[in-house]
Amino acid sequence: MRRAAEPDGFQGGGGVTHLPIGLGRLDTLDVRTSAHLLASVREATLAGDVPPRPPRVVIGESWNRVLSMGVDPDAGQHNGLLSTEEIEQRRRSTPLAEMLPVLRDGLVSVADAAWHIMVVTDAEGRVLWRDGSQAVRRSADRLGFAEGACWSEDVVGTNAIGTALITRTPLQVHSAEHFVRTHHGWTCAAAPLHDPRDGRLLGVVDVSGPASAVHPATLSLVTAVAQVAEGELRTRHWAAVERLRSIAAPLLARLAGQALVVDRNGWTAAVTGMAPTDRIALPAVVRAGQAWLPSLGLCSVEPLPGGWLVRVNTRERPPAASKVRLDVSRPRSWLLTVTSAAGGWAQQLSPRHAELLFVLAVHRAGRSAAQLAADLFGDAGRAVTVRAELSRLRRNLSGVLAHRPYRFADGVDVELVRPSCPQDLLPHSVAPAVLAARH
Repeated sequence: MRRAAEPDGFQGGGGVTHLPIGLGRLDTLDVRTSAHLLASVREATLAGDVPPRPPRVVIGESWNRVLSMGVDPDAGQHNGLLSTEEIEQRRRSTPLAEMLPVLRDGLVSVADAAWHIMVVTDAEGRVLWRDGSQAVRRSADRLGFAEGACWSEDVVGTNAIGTALITRTPLQVHSAEHFVRTHHGWTCAAAPLHDPRDGRLLGVVDVSGPASAVHPATLSLVTAVAQVAEGELRTRHWAAVERLRSIAAPLLARLAGQALVVDRNGWTAAVTGMAPTDRIALPAVVRAGQAWLPSLGLCSVEPLPGGWLVRVNTRERPPAASKVRLDVSRPRSWLLTVTSAAGGWAQQLSPRHAELLFVLAVHRAGRSAAQLAADLFGDAGRAVTVRAELSRLRRNLSGVLAHRPYRFADGVDVELVRPSCPQDLLPHSVAPAVLAARH
């Protein structure tokens, strides 16, 4: 029986410096024939020399982050495995378990036949499930790539799992593109998995195996299967909304005034006395009783099976927001907190909304749609896309955001919390305004 390739590598140089990030010319190379070139790029970079070619942009930026974290380029800095009890608890508490049958059906047989393994991690990079080739699993065990291991960038350096968690985009990392030398015998293709109900990053699905067995279609397959798995979760979500609607319709028919029934993520099942809306932004923690929502003002919130009844208080003028705190200090989670005289409200932000609000927090005088398009996409002609995103934001943040130009409303105190290291600012982002702020 053929034996899986063992991870191998080379000895890196002495000192390290920040990397000369180039134009990503390695993108055009066939990864099956470029292992030696990748090794020479990494070796020169770690020695502080000019590499024969610049690394891919996504790899070079990851190497810079990892260097600033002090990861050992020869062995990484593994922080141990989770206990069996902790692994089981995480498996039970994540929607990833609902995606697992689709991921296994789409990837395990292919991975096994190609001498690869399929791995599913949570949003922290902890390996929760692993399937595929027995021989490759034994090789992965020797590398510490086992269930319960952490595969984030700050632990094992640049790799498809950890770097995809940062960039939130599908990624293949081949041979010496891995920062840690002992990973150079591997090739890995990973795609992030999101909860379609709230956009939350749940984790990553990855297919890994010996570098000699790399196939150029692996990343496309992993990405497609990840999208199918997210679609399965979306189908289950809409089925749950329909069940909630069967409860909501007769309930709202007996109520006067403005009210709506939403699921636990704010998706609308039914509405009365007001214009329909697809979704309302709920606080990060919802409790029964009085609540202030920027999109609706003062409301009474009551629990229902699978959701909430939200009754709008139309007799009191909703107080204006007095303070906004935008916290983008963490690499994978960004929080917006809004405060008014009636109370506070907080919500996790999507990557795009985090970028938009960051730019507006920096430019307090405001930006036009064309300016924001240039800030986010490097193309002032994409103003229509910007207007659509801001329309969604303003529905959720009534009284917080103004327009003509787009800006935080007058009288709102804005606090912007940045990461301590500029390189860690919204690391997923390639928006020109964010890149400029990092450097």
